[in-house]
Formats: sequence, structure tokens, C-alpha cells
Amino acid sequence: MLIKTYGSAISGVDAKIITIEVSISSGNKYHIVGLPDNAVKESLKRIESAIQSSGLKMPRQKIVINLSPANLRKEGTAYDLPIALGILIASGQLSTEKEAEFLLAGELSLDGSIQPVKGALSIAIQAAKSGFKGFVLPADNSREAAVPDGLQVYGMCHLKELIAFFSGNTIFEPVQVNTAQEFLKNRGLYGYDFSDVKGQESTKRALEIAAAGGHNLILIGPPGAGKTMLAKRLPTILPPLSLDEALETTKIHSVAGKLKAANSLMTERPFRNPHHSISDAALVGGGSNPQPGEISLAHNGVLFLDELPEFKRAVLEVMRQPLEDRKVTIARARLSVDYPASFMLIASMNPCPCGFYNHPEKECSCSPGVVKKYLSKISGPLMDRIDLHVEITPVDFNELVSQYLSEKSMLIRKRVIKARAKQQMRFNTFTGIHYNAQMSPNMVRQLCVINNQGLALIRQAMEKLGLSARAYDRILKVSRTIADLAGSKEIQLEHLAEAIHYRSLDRNNWAG
Repeated sequence: MLIKTYGSAISGVDAKIITIEVSISSGNKYHIVGLPDNAVKESLKRIESAIQSSGLKMPRQKIVINLSPANLRKEGTAYDLPIALGILIASGQLSTEKEAEFLLAGELSLDGSIQPVKGALSIAIQAAKSGFKGFVLPADNSREAAVPDGLQVYGMCHLKELIAFFSGNTIFEPVQVNTAQEFLKNRGLYGYDFSDVKGQESTKRALEIAAAGGHNLILIGPPGAGKTMLAKRLPTILPPLSLDEALETTKIHSVAGKLKAANSLMTERPFRNPHHSISDAALVGGGSNPQPGEISLAHNGVLFLDELPEFKRAVLEVMRQPLEDRKVTIARARLSVDYPASFMLIASMNPCPCGFYNHPEKECSCSPGVVKKYLSKISGPLMDRIDLHVEITPVDFNELVSQYLSEKSMLIRKRVIKARAKQQMRFNTFTGIHYNAQMSPNMVRQLCVINNQGLALIRQAMEKLGLSARAYDRILKVSRTIADLAGSKEIQLEHLAEAIHYRSLDRNNWAG
């Protein structure tokens, strides 16, 4: 008897429908075909034990299972559930006509319990697009899968529940999630606030500009100056996620297995802070079974690299192309996978190994050669891709003990949202462009026009600082953002001067 059930394969952050064909005939061997990996090949051992634990029998006949399309590699344990259902129906132990209406995904334990899988949201979105009536999956994944409209989602904890559902002996209620309510829940609730920071007003201004235009930024200063503290507060002034951004971000974290069971939708922009010992594959994504890396997990949010020179140079260099393209392509012999990677890069570093180069009070113990060697760990092309370079000095004691309350993140965020709204209107005719940092060189020439005085100023800065053509474009982008914050339609001389000021740490000016 031939039975068809339906599962799904994850490719990048999207899902593809897989047809599971189960045929039982005379014989005594089990076969799985259709490019299964080891986890899929081992599924029959798990399925056999789970079926027996549920009070039914594994057929002692020849079972051939085909995963179609057969030229697409199948990976992971999510096929356990649709294969088990197909075997039960094909062997006559379960009678149902509903198997074609539902997509299934789930890993089976030996006792029949159903374990969570990765990518439930991506699978649910594809199931809804493909016209399936419902989606049956582990209960731990049910909330995230219930976010898309037009799909009945049923969370199961045990194979017995699946059998009862398809036999019609028990009525199950689909999982309901109020997407709008879920989207607003915990939105904007942060444990940090800019009002906690004493002093550092110029640095806060730079972070506000970075947030308003989506610009990359590097903080350089001695230990204890507040670099990490300021960076961790950046998400509190970023505009809230739109619903589309929240869905896209949630899909990536779901595919990576980073989404908690209690969450159905990510409502805060991600803030990723990997350790400097990270590998290049962990940062940009990859592996034998490609998975999204930290830059994709930071999509629509912030990637914070603390102590930048301590990262391996090869790790940092692989970020150069994703910073420009805002996506990363993982190429393998059999497949090529794209992951989105539109993130804000925030980096911090000491100016030298001892940390006190250019310190106003403490003397640096490093020789000039050591300082230059330390700074040379960051390549010029990578620095070119960072829009704002900000030098931080230690906070004065009087400011530290002052009772003066700094501006709250909520107030800064309002200005950032206002500036982003202007950019949204400016780019409403451009596909995939939402803020100034995403502008192409052609768009910069068109939308960042400066007068003759501004042209003379930027020419002088490029000659003095030895800036590249890419740095020139980034100065214009930052000056456009400063003008948006000021409510100006045109880029004024003071906007351009402030943007040039944020390139003062370029390579030709470092270490004397």
C-alpha cells in the first residue's frame, strides 16, 4: 500500500515542501531513499520504538520510504513524525483521509514523546502558502508556528496524541496566537537606559547619529571609559521592529534553534555580542550543514564586537562583503544558501595593548612600534566600512558623582524615529532601502548633494586624512543623517563638518 504524507526541508531561512512516500510490501527490510543524512536514516530506529511505546506494532515487512524531491538532501530529525504517520496508515493500523491536508514536523523519542525542531516558523509560512489546512508539530514549537494567518496549528506532545488526532477519536483545539498583541508585548522594555550613563555626551551624540541612519560605529578608548556600557544601550534608542522585520528576524532565530519555546515572535531588535575567540564560520555562518552565523542572528539589530583587535584577522575580514551586500552566501559543492545580514556593526577597542595611549592622565607603556602593530590588526578596508570613529576619554570624577540626570533613551529614540520616518519617505520608491546607510553610490550622488563650500571642505579632509573613495561616500551618508536629525532638507556645512569629525581616527591619523 502506498501512502503520502508531507514534511518540510529548510533551505537558508525558507522552507520547501517534502513529500514522504511510504510503501509496504512483502519482504523484511527497511529502506529510506531520497538523499537522507544519517539523522534521517536513523529515524526508523526511533520510529519503531515510539510506535511500540504507543501500543501499536512496527510492520515486519519491506518498507520503502522515498523523500521527494529525491535530488534535494534531507537533513535533521523533523521527518520522524510524517514517516511514522505514513507507516501507521500504510500498515492499516490507522485509518484516516486527512493526511494530505496537514504538514507534519517533529522528532520522536524512543518513548513516543515529540521533541522540538528548528525552523517551525519558516515551515508554517510555507505550509500556509502551499494551501495546507493545518500544521502538526511539537507543542514546544506551536506558538511560533501559529503566527502566520490562515493555518491551523496543532501542538502535540506524544505520538499517541497524533494517532488520536488523525483517527478522529479526540478533538484538538488549534493553538491561537494574537499576533498584534504578541507583537506589542514586551516591546521597548529594556534593562538599560542612556540616563544611566554619566558624561560622554559627545559619544551619545555619535550613537544617536548611528541609530538614526543605521551606520556602523567604532568606539576607541582606555579601559573603563564606558565603551561596552554605551554599546549595550544602543538598542534602547533604535526604532521598534516593524511586523515584517519581526517575522524575518524570528525566522532566522527559529532556523538556528535560538528561539525560546515561550516566544512566538521576537519583539526586540537582536543584540549579539560574540566572544573574540569565535571562528569565521560561527560569525558569518556555515558548517557541514549550513547554519546562520552571528551576523545573520544580528539581522535588523546590532552586532557588537568588543575588543576588536583580539578577534582573529581572518574572522574580521570575512565580514567585509556582508557589510556591503547586507547578506551572506554560504556556498557548498551541492548547494548555495543565502542568509540576510543587514545589521549595525558596533565595535570597541583599546588604543594600544596597555590601553592608555593618548590617555589624559595615565602614561602609555607601549613603544610606538607596538602601538602600530596592535592597530594594524584592523585592516584599512574594514575600517573604511565603519562610518563613525569615536574616541572616548574617561569620565571626570565630578561628572561621575553628579546628581544630574542624563537624557533618557525614550527621548533620544523619539528623535531617531522622526529621522527614520524622513528617510522612509525619501526611499519609498527604492526597493530594499529603508535608511541612509543602505544607500548605493549612485543614490549618494543623487540624494546627498553638497554646495561648493562643502565640496572644498571635504576635499581638504580627504587630502589631510588620506581617505578613500568609500570613506567619501560614508561621510556624505552620515552628513545626510545629521541633516535629517536637524530637520534640514539640505546638507549644511556644519553637518558635513561633524561627519568629517567622525573620521578623525582613520588609519593615517592613528598612533601619531
